[in-house]
Amino acid sequence: MTDLWGSVSGAAAVFAATNLDDIVVLTVLFVATRSTGRPRPWQIVTGQYLGITALVAAGLVGAAGLLVVPDPWTGLLGLLPIALGVRALLARTDDDAPPAVVGGLLGVAGVTVANGADNIAVYVPVFRALDPGTGLVYLLVFAVLVAVWCGVAAMLGGHPRVIRLIDRAGHWLVPAVFIAIGVVIVAGSGVLGRLADLAA
Repeated sequence: MTDLWGSVSGAAAVFAATNLDDIVVLTVLFVATRSTGRPRPWQIVTGQYLGITALVAAGLVGAAGLLVVPDPWTGLLGLLPIALGVRALLARTDDDAPPAVVGGLLGVAGVTVANGADNIAVYVPVFRALDPGTGLVYLLVFAVLVAVWCGVAAMLGGHPRVIRLIDRAGHWLVPAVFIAIGVVIVAGSGVLGRLADLAA
């Protein structure tokens, strides 16, 4: 039993450490749902599950030695949230409603994958060290915590203070969050240095 609780707490720690920034993204998406109707709540939840599943699958494949993840190049996925944020800024209308940065299920999944590119670097060595039984516990804990993350984000997205903030500044704040997340992904990955080396 001690081993089980150790595995559960270890899985929870890995998930929380690699997906803490998803709370921000999910909250922004749930706020957008309340004001624009897009994406719909089921698309946010399903898209988050699809994105996390893709990241975990890549980590498992990498742990099995079937895929070598080119470390800095995953940072290019950060261009997706940057592009979504810029597009939302350019598509701004005269009303002050926050723009729908992500429109549907695949958009949510894509942002989840882009925002979790660094997850793969953590998942590969973690999954490589686990036996199959413990690995299954990790997968079950991850599945439960995706639901918890979505629930917390939905609650935050419905909080009056958050709604007031988005009502006042959502037309630029929501796209800015996506752009900032993309910049952090690109800058933190080291891909800019690799591109500079190639250009030299």
